[in-house]
Amino acid sequence: MKAESSKRSGQRPNQPTAATPTIFSAGIMAKRQIIMAVDDEESNLRVIETLLTPLGYEIVQTRDGPEALETAIKVSPDLILLDAVMPEMNGFKTARRLKSNKETEDIPIVMVSSLKDTEDRIKAMDAGVDDFLNKPFDAPELLVRVRSTLKVKAYNDHVRNCRKELEQEVAERTKQLRIALKGIPQAALETIYRLTRASEYRDEDTGAHIQRMSHYTAAVAKNLGFDETSIERILYASPMHDVGKIGIPDEILLKAGKLTDQEWEIMKRHTVIGSRILEGSQADFIKLAEEIALTHHEKWDGTGYPNGLKGEGIPVEGNITAIADVFDALTSKRPYKEPYSVEKSFDIISDSRGTHFDPRIVDAFFDVKEEILDIKEKYKDNGESMLYKKSGVFKKPEEILKNS
Repeated sequence: MKAESSKRSGQRPNQPTAATPTIFSAGIMAKRQIIMAVDDEESNLRVIETLLTPLGYEIVQTRDGPEALETAIKVSPDLILLDAVMPEMNGFKTARRLKSNKETEDIPIVMVSSLKDTEDRIKAMDAGVDDFLNKPFDAPELLVRVRSTLKVKAYNDHVRNCRKELEQEVAERTKQLRIALKGIPQAALETIYRLTRASEYRDEDTGAHIQRMSHYTAAVAKNLGFDETSIERILYASPMHDVGKIGIPDEILLKAGKLTDQEWEIMKRHTVIGSRILEGSQADFIKLAEEIALTHHEKWDGTGYPNGLKGEGIPVEGNITAIADVFDALTSKRPYKEPYSVEKSFDIISDSRGTHFDPRIVDAFFDVKEEILDIKEKYKDNGESMLYKKSGVFKKPEEILKNS
């Protein structure tokens, strides 16, 4: 009965029996597992095939090291049974080559050998061999070695696949985050513009003025060699240059007519007030806005305010904002004046080189003249400022430069 039962199952009585090895014990589904046997003796290859094929393994035979290297890349076996002693390329060299190739480095290797010296085993481990099997084969031992090694391989594959899936998920989420973050700077800039437009109710400027002059500053900064981060900082910071005017009394800010000397001194304090409003922030562009608010009325020749800074003592961003602010004031329509022509405005800027403005910044401004005009065209005024709808203030054109 035993012999008949063995015959029906396709096994010889002395062969180990097992279910087809297609499922890892932890519940991880696996493909039909491939074992590559590498041996220069046909009899050894036949024994391996005879013992393992009935157990559901797919056996791929190779007969030397070079063939094994090529076949391992093609079929990507789950396990390599590698003979130690072979002509041309022995098992030690073959194992080392397999482990040094990224395509085959993760394939476990069981070295099959009659070599029993400790030195040989150390040499094999140094070459990357994962386990050993003695010749002649012992069927139960062969099965145990194969099963245990494949189980470790299946687990490692599972971990590696999970890691790849996680990396792909992280990459996808990172991509989505980057897309989302790209929208944040624009949203932040729009927020600055909208908050700064409150000045429409307390100053002569329109909302479009804020957009124009901030983009003028970015264009000039780029020409001066600022890096992208610094350009973005001045783009965000410059719209807040006159935020301090919120602290100037209405009877002065809205006064119809020329200010007295005492009133003018109070008006000039908007630079200090703006600086104080913005001080103490940890954000770089707010720190820059604090500096710009304080220094955008300083003049190259030292006649500006509030501190009478001169020449290189004026922060470059403050002077860039000054030239952008003045140019936009000159070329913009106000209730008390028609806009100056672009040519006349450029002439005024040029004449102020070395007195009001840093010569280097004036040169950079003219280098990007076409871009300046494009910005002017893009951000057009959509109406009069609220201040002049409420008051009858009329300034002489020359007061634009005086107050800038």
